[in-house]
Amino acid sequence: MTALVPVRRRVEHVDTDASGVVHFARYASLLETALLENLERLGVGLGVLARDRAELFMVEVRMRYRASARYPDELSVETAVGHVGAARVRIDGTVRRSADGVELAGGMLVLGLVDSADGTARALSPALHDVLTEARDHAVH
Repeated sequence: MTALVPVRRRVEHVDTDASGVVHFARYASLLETALLENLERLGVGLGVLARDRAELFMVEVRMRYRASARYPDELSVETAVGHVGAARVRIDGTVRRSADGVELAGGMLVLGLVDSADGTARALSPALHDVLTEARDHAVH
């Protein structure tokens, strides 16, 4: 069964500003990290893409902030496949504080593939497309 699972992260001091609040740019990075960890677990991670001479690239990022994470909160980062196209995938995500389940931020990432040799856009590899489609379908049912 192919499913994306929540990823846990503890806020590190490096993630924060001088007052101990997580910097806004870190939330999109947390979503990306959760996706990459899931792709690794599902056998289509960055190493597999590199062997196929492909690299993921970010096309679009949108985030909505609701509350602040602080050092040293533990976070649960949930990702779901919102859409799979021939060349791009939309990942929807939520960052929650683990202790109380409060949603801190939510957003979406749109990613595509490029050829690592010349940087030209590529279609999603069949293996990546299949895993993402299965994960999307699993979340719907």
